[in-house]
Amino acid sequence: MLDEVTFRRECDRALESLKQSLIRAEDQSDADEIPFETEEKNGVLNVVFEQDNSKFVFTPNTPVRQIWISALTTSFKLDWDEAGKVFRLPKTGEDLLILTQRLLREHLGDNSISLS
Repeated sequence: MLDEVTFRRECDRALESLKQSLIRAEDQSDADEIPFETEEKNGVLNVVFEQDNSKFVFTPNTPVRQIWISALTTSFKLDWDEAGKVFRLPKTGEDLLILTQRLLREHLGDNSISLS
């Protein structure tokens, strides 16, 4: 298990990278039809969907050294993968970026959404 300082550093890096990817995806959308908005407050990242007032919430959970995602009425708990240097969902093997892309596509019904 990562020590707390390393977890916080890697978690902050991962969430910042995800936030930048989400912002790029917002910028690529048609200006009149931006399907979501990315917000960050107190270390928690939110993706807010205007169509149905729902949101995805990305939260660091320091005691267990995980990133938790609340999305699609489900909680996803990502562990640190030291070999890949990413947070990964053990059940599927998806990293934070790929999982978020899949969840966005499912929620919005739009397979053209791409996070990079």
